[in-house]
Amino acid sequence: MKGLSIFSRIVLALASLALLITYFVPVWRIDLFAPQYPEGLVMKIWLTRITDDVDIINGLNHYIGMKKISAEMFPEFSYLVYIVGAFIVYGLVVAISGSRKLLLSYLVVSLLGGMAALYDFYQWGYDYGHNLNPEAPIKVPGLAYQPPILGHKKLLNFDAYSLPDIGGWVVIVAVGLAFVVFFAESYAARKKSKSMTLQMAWLIILVSFFSCNAAPQPLQMGKDNCYTCKMTIVDIRNGGELVTTKGKVYKFDDLSCMLQLYQSHFISKEKIGHCLVVDAASNNLIAAANAWYVHAASIKTPMNGQTLAFSDETKAQQYATAVNGTLYKWQQLQNQKK
Repeated sequence: MKGLSIFSRIVLALASLALLITYFVPVWRIDLFAPQYPEGLVMKIWLTRITDDVDIINGLNHYIGMKKISAEMFPEFSYLVYIVGAFIVYGLVVAISGSRKLLLSYLVVSLLGGMAALYDFYQWGYDYGHNLNPEAPIKVPGLAYQPPILGHKKLLNFDAYSLPDIGGWVVIVAVGLAFVVFFAESYAARKKSKSMTLQMAWLIILVSFFSCNAAPQPLQMGKDNCYTCKMTIVDIRNGGELVTTKGKVYKFDDLSCMLQLYQSHFISKEKIGHCLVVDAASNNLIAAANAWYVHAASIKTPMNGQTLAFSDETKAQQYATAVNGTLYKWQQLQNQKK
């Protein structure tokens, strides 16, 4: 069996060395959002420790009888750095040897290691969420508080999210690149066009990776609810969206609802990553600060905000003339709505 190409071996070496990043950044995170914590609480898990809002989370969990979270709860912290180091060396050996069989073994071990890590996390979460102190101040019969392994789960009035952090994504991308190398090399060998196939494979994976964006979310009519008035969004052109720096998304069916929350300081301004409104001409989300706003008594909106946003000044002026409305910029609209 012919060995890996020089290009693939370089990619494998770089992917393996990229795992060194996990020694300096958090690998996993658990985010908690609730009405009393709109900006969220976060617990970040590193290879050797836990950081961020752990003390606050422990204070809250005490009331429902959950154990205090500490590094001592995780014996894995004593050997994770060595496991990652072993994978770095393993990957470099594969890259140097150029052996496809060795690469296949690396992928199998990576998959088994990933499944073992998730199972270990599940076991901890089960014990943490089920073995509660019977003398806790708050007891809800039959309710457990096991956090999600991956994704979202509702725990009382908290929305809990369990997701990879920077280090976790580095691991996922590194292993993903190893899979791409294996399948691209195998396919190219069969087609006898290794160079072109590998270039296309890398182009596809790189474009897919860099095009990922988990920031704003499109408003969905009939599915999304306005955070302020709780009404279902039935016409997105009246709406807007706030996205915090931690990724929490607040959607609105009327600009007046968004301004009400924005001006209430419920979310501090420095915690808002994106402040967006819908362009009434295209139904696309645009930056609120760049939009032009038409306010008129004849404009009908769900919560009587009587205001529409436009990305183009000319279109906004034409619409304002047609409805006998007033034209505002973002700061002027805020002042007008106070």
